[in-house]
Amino acid sequence: MQVRKTESRPAMQVYDLGFRKDYGQIWEFQKKLVNERINDRVQDSLILVEHDHVLTLGRSSHLENVLVKDLPVFEIERGGDVTYHGPGQLVAYPIILLERKSLSVRQFVELLEDSIIETLSALELRNASGMLGKQTGVWIDGKRKIASIGVAVSHWVTYHGLALNVSTDLSYFQKIKPCGFDSMIMTSISKELGGSQIGMGRVKHLLIQALSKRLAEDPVVRSEMF
Repeated sequence: MQVRKTESRPAMQVYDLGFRKDYGQIWEFQKKLVNERINDRVQDSLILVEHDHVLTLGRSSHLENVLVKDLPVFEIERGGDVTYHGPGQLVAYPIILLERKSLSVRQFVELLEDSIIETLSALELRNASGMLGKQTGVWIDGKRKIASIGVAVSHWVTYHGLALNVSTDLSYFQKIKPCGFDSMIMTSISKELGGSQIGMGRVKHLLIQALSKRLAEDPVVRSEMF
């Protein structure tokens, strides 16, 4: 969906990349955007993607939390421990210059949490809340984790971001201890709605609107990397 930019608000380039098998390609694209943003050659950006089955290890990862070694593994720059990405999970990577927004890293993480909570509320899930520390992410009833958050920052530009379980096959979390927790804590929008299937396009639209509202930027959506 194309949203018309207004005169008073900057544009945010949204790269809706659909399903991509090559995690490394998207990782490199993130880093390219970060470098371009640091040098003020591009605007703030948002990458939306569904990854193929993959594990990522953040800066605080413990290898013992990887229980089965049958998936590709990437050691990346974000905070946090091990997590899983796969089909049915909406991953969002905001490339945002925090200095221009007068945001601290903690405030940015809270902004991501609030955007996820608003998205879930629009889908009739109104019992979601954010947590910080080891529990960083969004939880349902404070017991079931529906979204993970892990960010990195370079010269006040953010990358990596959030992973929201929409219709994710939660059995894949049994291959790890997600962020050190038992895999049974993980849930999804579909599971919380009693098995109802929610279109990924609708969730993307809601998340884009929630993020752009908080960042005071107008989204301009494209489907290819530059």
